[in-house]
Amino acid sequence: MTRFTRFPSAVLSALFLACGGSALHAADVVPKGFNTPIPNDVLTPDSVRTRIGTFNYFDGFPDDETMRISRRQVDLGRGIQTFLNFMPAASLEMLYVGHRDGYGMQPNRDIGLFDELMSSKSLWLTGNTDTVYASAFLDLSDGPVVVEVPPGTGPGTVNDAFFRFVVDMGGPGPDKGKGGRYLILGPGQKAPSNTDGYFLATTPSKINWLILRGFLDEKGEPDTARTAFQNGLKVYPFVQRNNPPSNTFKNLTDWQVNTIHANNFKFYEELDDVIQREPSEMFSPELLGMASAIGIQKGKPFNPSFAQKKLLTEAVAIGNATARSILFSPQDPKAYIYPGKAGFWQTGFPGGSHEYLVNGGNGGRDMDSRTLFFYLATVNTPAMALELPGVGSQYAFSSRDGSGAYLDGSKTYKVNIPANPPANRFWSFVVYDPQTRSMLQSKEMPYPSKNNKRNTDMAKNADGSTDLYFGPKAPVGKEANWVKTVPGKGWFGIFRLYGPGQEWFDRTWKLGGIEQL
Repeated sequence: MTRFTRFPSAVLSALFLACGGSALHAADVVPKGFNTPIPNDVLTPDSVRTRIGTFNYFDGFPDDETMRISRRQVDLGRGIQTFLNFMPAASLEMLYVGHRDGYGMQPNRDIGLFDELMSSKSLWLTGNTDTVYASAFLDLSDGPVVVEVPPGTGPGTVNDAFFRFVVDMGGPGPDKGKGGRYLILGPGQKAPSNTDGYFLATTPSKINWLILRGFLDEKGEPDTARTAFQNGLKVYPFVQRNNPPSNTFKNLTDWQVNTIHANNFKFYEELDDVIQREPSEMFSPELLGMASAIGIQKGKPFNPSFAQKKLLTEAVAIGNATARSILFSPQDPKAYIYPGKAGFWQTGFPGGSHEYLVNGGNGGRDMDSRTLFFYLATVNTPAMALELPGVGSQYAFSSRDGSGAYLDGSKTYKVNIPANPPANRFWSFVVYDPQTRSMLQSKEMPYPSKNNKRNTDMAKNADGSTDLYFGPKAPVGKEANWVKTVPGKGWFGIFRLYGPGQEWFDRTWKLGGIEQL
């Protein structure tokens, strides 16, 4: 057997690189000072070339530069992964901050209503112009909270501070749209003995978001839903159930309030607020360890040095680029609704799981799918992911035309909505800004959308289909079917079906692609 006083670093480097990380199968060697053969795959060569630099060792001891660049790479990676994995927490936190500081609303008391529907002035991730939102925050720090939902409420949900599903209300919820009382139990809270007549739900976080949707009436107006919320929606602490205080309703239409998480260093400060406030049990030790590794730890101040802040600023920039790539150009075929990426229509729930589980959890969590959804949207509920014909809503979004090019606000496009869209209630198409993922802003069209209940003047084709047009100016004679876009800006569109029919789920009804004229 051949013996080496020192295993040649060039040979070991070549073996390591050629094997691409797989186990080495060359003959074992007996380095100087060893009594037995040593498998090559446990040895570290004197020099290894990588994309971030050359690692140099003395008999396995890394030199100072190797330690510096490898450590920096790990810290950078942890900053990136903290951004991608904690995005749901920062997103819900900014919704909470927007309500608290922007709208001036208090949890358990104030309820926001979009009385005249949501306009493009509101910075909400993919909010829509077509349903009457009722929005409130629940604070369970001092005990359970009751939510009374009026009859006729559309899809409604409570999400925890990590944007996880807690309970549905309204049509998809246990009240089945008939209205009812819900008792939300917070961390460590047990159900009281006198809870007959309540639907019970538990949450691991103190702060939770309540979001309800009311449908437009037969004339396409919000009056009926708005009145139902004002007269029948109540939020109050359980201990005050015998004499619940009155809620304050605030009209949120046209308020200029930001509810979107930061895409720069401020993101980590938003996350730190969540981790300091919420119970540690709300997150897994692995997630908390990731945040702790970059200086965010419960009970300790987040005070990074200049060098650490610089590194995290780079990390969030890489994380933001990654999230945008996953959202607008996913590589996973299941992110697309139709085979072959037809029309480039995407789903917000690749794999069909609101928990983003792969093979029922046997494959763990699909991290890219979770990033895709939470960079795009809010409201996490199985009612949006499961096939529930006639219940809830379904979505398709696209940021590209038929050639695969991004949608350009200076150009004119058309999309065909085939006849008989499978929507028991109505369908809508809303245009969004890729920067904010909120509705596209323009002075001429504060509601950048069309829906077949509100916009009854839209022209139909002879075959019953509807053509929608998008561009800086309406094509002649197509004004009623046109949504304005802005030169110099991109855009993407979301098509929604409320009360989706089976034809949507089995793909016997197919949405046309967005084509440039």
